[in-house]
Amino acid sequence: MPDIQKLEDIATQVRRDIVRMVHANNSGHPGGSLGCTEFFISLYFEIMKHDTNFNMDAINEDLFFLSNGHISPVWYSVLARSGYFPVSELSTFRKIDSRLQGHPATEEGLEGIRMASGSLGQGLSVAIGASHSKKINNDSHLVYTLHGDGELQEGQNWEAIMYAAANKVDNLIATVDYNKKQIDGSLENVLPMGSLKAKFEAFGWMVLEEKNGNDFQSVIDVLNKAKENTGNGKPIVILLHTEMGNGVDFMMGTHKWHGSAPNDEQLVNALSQNAETLGDY
Repeated sequence: MPDIQKLEDIATQVRRDIVRMVHANNSGHPGGSLGCTEFFISLYFEIMKHDTNFNMDAINEDLFFLSNGHISPVWYSVLARSGYFPVSELSTFRKIDSRLQGHPATEEGLEGIRMASGSLGQGLSVAIGASHSKKINNDSHLVYTLHGDGELQEGQNWEAIMYAAANKVDNLIATVDYNKKQIDGSLENVLPMGSLKAKFEAFGWMVLEEKNGNDFQSVIDVLNKAKENTGNGKPIVILLHTEMGNGVDFMMGTHKWHGSAPNDEQLVNALSQNAETLGDY
């Protein structure tokens, strides 16, 4: 059984990391990062089989690709807190010559990153290629991805979704951060997506839906259920309902913190809601 209190303590520290990183440069994307904190921690601390002795080949370990690369702050924090690189490096976020660019990149050799992302819509295509590679190499480990719900407005996703089902890419687990918000407003106001569940099912995917995407036990349970259903001839998608800005009350319930940084007063407020647990960088 997972130690939920331990995971909650890590989440508190990750939320501190996120708001501090974005505040320090007055630039970044705190809303989605905060909303996906429980997902990333569940994935890296409970679900994935991965090795912090990083190499690009990832033989005999699970793979993860972040398609909506703008939520890099949460990924960087979780990678550091998992042991991929020193926590102190978080202080270089978005600085000149930093390995921690605003969107994840590979050219600087940052441990844990295998794809430059942030040009929305491309992550699933890369993940499908990696899934094929796993099968060709008789590697039974899995490939995980994360996508924004607004990102699914990009057409390349649906070509990949159609391809994955047609080619029975059943070692792939995709998750959609289903917070129903994007940078310009709600999904309904920008470009309504209709029923994502019905769409994925029509394209031949197995769909799991979790309404409590900011509850650790719920996230872990749905990820485990997805793992149990791999190898059955269908790719799997999890529609994970999250709250943008989760854990910082004034950032919740609005799209306005998708890509806005807190000022000094707001940072103090956010940190006061998340007491230090593991040590700041």
